[in-house]
Amino acid sequence: MTLKAPELLLPAGSLDKMRAAYDFGADAIYAGQPRYSLRARNNEFRLEQIEIGIREAHARGKKFFVTSNLLPHNDKVRTYMRDIAPVIAMKPDALIMADPGLIMMMREQYPEMPIHLSVQANTVNYAAVKFWQKVGVARIILSRELSLDEIEKIRQECPDMELEVFVHGALCIAYSGRCLLSGYFNRRDPNQGTCTNACRWNYSAQETAVDPNTGEAIAVKMEQGFNFNQAQEEAESSFAACGGGERHPKADQVYLIEEAGRPGQLMPIMEDEHGTYIMNSKDLRAIEHVQRLAEIGVDSLKIEGRTKSLYYVARTAQIYRQAIDDAVAGRPFNPLLITELEGLANRGYTSGFLERRPSQDYQNYETGHSLVGHSHYVGDVLNAADGWAEVEVKNKFSVGDKIQVIHPSGNHVIELKEMQKMDGEPVSVAPGSPLHVRIPLPEQYNGALLARLIPAEAA
Repeated sequence: MTLKAPELLLPAGSLDKMRAAYDFGADAIYAGQPRYSLRARNNEFRLEQIEIGIREAHARGKKFFVTSNLLPHNDKVRTYMRDIAPVIAMKPDALIMADPGLIMMMREQYPEMPIHLSVQANTVNYAAVKFWQKVGVARIILSRELSLDEIEKIRQECPDMELEVFVHGALCIAYSGRCLLSGYFNRRDPNQGTCTNACRWNYSAQETAVDPNTGEAIAVKMEQGFNFNQAQEEAESSFAACGGGERHPKADQVYLIEEAGRPGQLMPIMEDEHGTYIMNSKDLRAIEHVQRLAEIGVDSLKIEGRTKSLYYVARTAQIYRQAIDDAVAGRPFNPLLITELEGLANRGYTSGFLERRPSQDYQNYETGHSLVGHSHYVGDVLNAADGWAEVEVKNKFSVGDKIQVIHPSGNHVIELKEMQKMDGEPVSVAPGSPLHVRIPLPEQYNGALLARLIPAEAA
């Protein structure tokens, strides 16, 4: 059977990241208007950048999707059609949208503009896909909460609808985009593009008692540390009792939590019969499922990360491009691609709901920040001539390090034997940004990214 290559769709928070995505194998990118997408921060795209991006994409035979997927309150509904008009005039390849009202307005005024239904709409069944197809939506970005078998069933029931699936990147701890933690703690609403990732903060919990005078919950000193196994057993017991007519003893228990960066500021959180829900999800990695997704007939494989680095964009594009090409050519999956992804900053990896596994596989109970192992992004090659390259330093590296030169023409590992300041003075360490240094490198690697390889014992 000849497989159709699914589209490889990469995030872009800037024009440079867009160009890197295309250079390293992306077929399309998505970028958002800050006011109307879920990436209001760390997003360099304004109208001018969107226009440049669309023009460059089409000149390269690539696609450019504009993300417009927030769930708007009335004030943004009022301004939306005015603000989207100049974007439509630039002829993006599609708008990524979630709100039914905005989609209705777009279909009425711009029926020729393709609309891709955002993952924010949480589409989890074939009946919903058929509904949106009748509305005139061109593509459905399926919910991250689906298994491979469920995706296959949707494809069988909806053979003529474009389907898109996330294969890599951060996961929400609620249905995608529906988490309310950031709004609860910081008044930064995730559905308005201002999520502060409160789910990844480091919390300590304190049990409470009721103050007899005020009726409010007050902190009670915990006699022992948190016992995960005990908590899991209690949670399972609570869940098993659900619906049986009996309330679990800890149902509706109030806890006070303290975030590491806000000592002394105790915030109430409820626990009901299902448990508590502040969790720190591992990152999604589905590269080992690319062949199955291609066989199912998924049209587009999507990577999350518009706020991630240029290095992240380039490497994920390069690695997933290889996985897609291998699948289409009938080559077996190369497990070294998993090792390559381990080199990117991550919170631990999970295949999410694509495979049904125990809940502990989804959550990272040890740390809320990204860890780096195997390789570390250290610099960008700005230009190379006469055997020397100017490098914009991003992170520390030193003479004697093994450096991976990452380039669209292929990657290459060198041992760094010497380094200079820009005035030619020898130097042994490049401590970090915003330094510029010179290293020996052929001109063919203009525009390359550099990563320091980390020995296994130091990772």
